[in-house]
Amino acid sequence: MISPTEEDFELELRALPGVVNVGFRYGEKGDVDAVSLIVHSEDAGPVRVVAKQIVSLYYPDATVSVEEMKPVAAPARTAGGEGERVALVRAEFNSHEGYCEVHLNVSGRVGVGRSENGPLIGGAEATLDALRQLDFDVPFYLVGSVNVATVRGWPVIVTLRPRANEADRYGIAQAETELVSAAKATLNALNRYLSQLDNFA
Repeated sequence: MISPTEEDFELELRALPGVVNVGFRYGEKGDVDAVSLIVHSEDAGPVRVVAKQIVSLYYPDATVSVEEMKPVAAPARTAGGEGERVALVRAEFNSHEGYCEVHLNVSGRVGVGRSENGPLIGGAEATLDALRQLDFDVPFYLVGSVNVATVRGWPVIVTLRPRANEADRYGIAQAETELVSAAKATLNALNRYLSQLDNFA
């Protein structure tokens, strides 16, 4: 459980410009020994400097890492076959039925994914489902809702965890709706992975 001091510490870090996620690692004695920040910024340098100053006041021996997250929309496929990617065709939320639907296109083939978990989590889940409908092997699962930003006007952050013992993949996007943002952020997290698959050969 977070102590009052640690809550103040986390709030200070989250108040820094562009910070969208803060993570802690604890040492054997229960103290924070490493702090990681995800920053939505073109230049995280100033945030890194201030974050280190804040951390040193609370936990002088803790290390600090800052990862820059830049929104990148998944580019559409091109006629020549080089540099092709999955294209997001449509993302809709049916409020009457309570499900969201994501349509993806690859070489004229359309994959449709659905989820009943709302426009944020559901948008990411439906995107993964659509990729599998297109016969992509996607060995990742969506990490819980705490990793998807829910503050209105903020970019959506999606965290995908590999089934194998590898690092998490992060995607970030900001679009006209939360659902479209979630779908684009999911593709953003998978861009490099998908481009290496045989489907794009």
